[in-house]
Amino acid sequence: MATRFRKSRRQRGTRYCGWGQIGQHRQSGSRGGVGQAGKHKHFWIRTVIEEPDHFGHPQLKSHHKIDVKRWANLRDLDILYLKHINNKSNENETLDLTALGYNKLLGAGRITTKMTVKVEQISRRAVEKIKAIGGKVISNEHGSE
Repeated sequence: MATRFRKSRRQRGTRYCGWGQIGQHRQSGSRGGVGQAGKHKHFWIRTVIEEPDHFGHPQLKSHHKIDVKRWANLRDLDILYLKHINNKSNENETLDLTALGYNKLLGAGRITTKMTVKVEQISRRAVEKIKAIGGKVISNEHGSE
């Protein structure tokens, strides 16, 4: 059949093109909605078949695997050393920050006492400053140094 004889060509210019007076087959209601509409309602079967993982979210991953709850700075070490070390000769004494409840040692401030520090984590600047004064660092990150 030639295109010019088709019903759709004859109905051009009419208001509803043969679909009645109340706007049938005109907007998105005839399709069940636009976009993602109906995925939990009338398009549920389609959602289950085509996109079974559409709803929900992936498991949360912690970006910070090690949670530092308590830390100390280098400026605090002299006070902690005098408070917790009983040996006044200052030889071969290790200040165990892990046993005192500190997770990490940061490099802010200065240190005046030569000592051996044991801690789980330590910043690079803190290691440099302790070694510059002649001390030693024992940590999980840097091994026994």
